[in-house]
Amino acid sequence: MRKFSILIPSWNNLAYLQVCVQSIERNSACSHEILVHVNEGSDGTLEWVRQKGLRYTYSDQNVGVCFALNSLRTLVTTDYMVFINDDMYLLPGWDSVFDEEISRVGNNRFFFSSTVIQPKPDVLKHLSVLVADYGSSPESFREEELLAHYQDMPCEDWLGATSPPNIVHRDIWDLVGGYSIIYSPGEASDQDFSAKLWLAGIRDFRGLAHSRCYHFMSKSVSRMKMNWGGLQFLRTYGLTLRLFRRNILHVDDPVSAPVDRYWDFLFNLLRSRLKRLSTACRDTKGLKLLDEYGKKQ
Repeated sequence: MRKFSILIPSWNNLAYLQVCVQSIERNSACSHEILVHVNEGSDGTLEWVRQKGLRYTYSDQNVGVCFALNSLRTLVTTDYMVFINDDMYLLPGWDSVFDEEISRVGNNRFFFSSTVIQPKPDVLKHLSVLVADYGSSPESFREEELLAHYQDMPCEDWLGATSPPNIVHRDIWDLVGGYSIIYSPGEASDQDFSAKLWLAGIRDFRGLAHSRCYHFMSKSVSRMKMNWGGLQFLRTYGLTLRLFRRNILHVDDPVSAPVDRYWDFLFNLLRSRLKRLSTACRDTKGLKLLDEYGKKQ
């Protein structure tokens, strides 16, 4: 069984982080390397991480997921990097399924995701997100009930891995330069990372049905002012997020029967070109941040 480095950015979300780390310790097939980036930590997170003896990086304010993950990369000592959110609970078999698939593939040119179980549906994902309510917070979490039934929900492997929990070889991470900080604090950064992998020649983007986690959906992003990630992605690649997810990665299509969307691809490609032209003069959050920084100097 391979040992993984598990990267967890956390922002004043101590109760969720404790459940997350507990799930790794309880439900993993071996002792993995747990790495935490503490954003601010004013809720006691920093003290708890130190007391727990976890390796960590720290920022005195929220720097977002891109800076956090890139910072944690400096602590990684294993070959495989797993990114998870602090409001996720990893279920038994999550790592052994990854390990078995890595052995079957026989190379490091892949990007795999786990299948998520969460209390509410995702309007864009149906196969890769299973809906079952076992609590929306640590206080309401029905852990033992979840552990008894998480395998009951049928699912099959799906295409288009982007979101956490995900796993990538550290050499591939380094090849594409990690997460792009222009997307800070994080909107569209997952899709950008997948796009960079695609440009590097990676084509094996899959979600594994039997590697599962529970997602509380705590939505830390609701506490921050987000960047215009979709616009930045459009300007970088000339594609909308919709086209990339739907027509290139085939996100949420079953591996056994990917959907042919040729005409839909042509329509979305034209739509991308027109949208890029129509937003040519619109400023992005990244450029605004640079401007604000310049004014402070």
